[in-house]
This record gives sequence, structure tokens and C-alpha cells, in this order.
Amino acid sequence: MVNITYNDNTVTAKLYGEIDHHVAPGIRGEIDAKCESCRPRKLILDFSKVGFMDSSGIGLVMGRYRMISLLGGRLEVVNVPPNLKKIFVLSGLENLGVMK
Repeated sequence: MVNITYNDNTVTAKLYGEIDHHVAPGIRGEIDAKCESCRPRKLILDFSKVGFMDSSGIGLVMGRYRMISLLGGRLEVVNVPPNLKKIFVLSGLENLGVMK
């Protein structure tokens, strides 16, 4: 569900498949562990391969925003498919200024 890399002070988490309440805790744990060990300046969440997301995905993004902010970094959410953009807008995630 997630492929995580670290390069040039940036953690990139490429998400794929469906993000729901079954898989979100595992994804969250993997991303948090990598960020806590690497202390990156930037966390990128790449949604290009995500086909479905429920409210657990919203929580995943909001929680990573808070976590990376506490570590002194910033979050970027990239490649959000059109079918998920509406969820980001309606939930207010777009207002965090993290979507690129």
C-alpha cells in the first residue's frame, strides 16, 4: 500500500491501491517510523496510484501534516487523481496549502 524512499532530506511515500480503515493504520505507522528516524525537511505523499480513499485517507493526510510540522518539516501532497480531488476540497485538506 506504500513505498517509502528517502533522498536529499525528503521522504517520499508513494501510496497505491485503496486507502481505507483497514490499511490506513499500517501506512501511517510506516510513514511515521521513517520520518522519525530520518527527520526530513519535507514529506511528499504521492497519490498517483490511489484509486479509492475514505475518511481514513483524510485522517492519514491530516495526521502526517501535524507530525511533519512538529518535526520542523513540511508536507506536500502530489498527483491527486481527479476522482479524489473533490474529497480533498470538501474535507478542507486543500486549505492546508499542501497540494501541489
